[in-house]
Amino acid sequence: MNRFWDTGFGTWLHNVVQAVVTVANGLWVTLRYWIKTYEPERKTFTEHFEYPELPVPVAARYRGFHRFDLTTCIACDQCAKACPVDCIYIGKEKVQGGKGFKVTGYTIDYTKCMFCALCVEPCPVDCIFMGATHDLSCYSRDGTIVDFSRLPVEVAWGRATLNPTAVAESKVITEPVHGGPNQ
Repeated sequence: MNRFWDTGFGTWLHNVVQAVVTVANGLWVTLRYWIKTYEPERKTFTEHFEYPELPVPVAARYRGFHRFDLTTCIACDQCAKACPVDCIYIGKEKVQGGKGFKVTGYTIDYTKCMFCALCVEPCPVDCIFMGATHDLSCYSRDGTIVDFSRLPVEVAWGRATLNPTAVAESKVITEPVHGGPNQ
């Protein structure tokens, strides 16, 4: 009998049994979770949070879509330089008869952004923050490019929600809503 197991057949049989037991355990876990979906007291996501009518609660340090205050931005480019994926584009013009720059565009391309918050720390005037907005769904890639200088201040600063409708309406505006602190 000992010679039978030494031929390799015993090892092969042990591996087959172990594989069958492992697959059976995985199927059992899947079956348990599948059965849970039919429990009568289980609710869907929209029943829990009443989404999209009410915002979903997020953690205090949640890194959602940015909040930007154009009224304090000095166009120093520190946030754009700190961005590892180069998704922040700042348009600026030299102020005539004064010092500093006038912000003509502050655009973030959310197809590139990885929400790392590295742009928040280097800002010397604290005009950019990570917001709590977690959904900016749209049907085109053009909707994920947000120019904060063309958004109304209450939307850009996060007092109102950053939503696809506000972003689409801001693409029609040709001039910045506010030129910045150096005007």
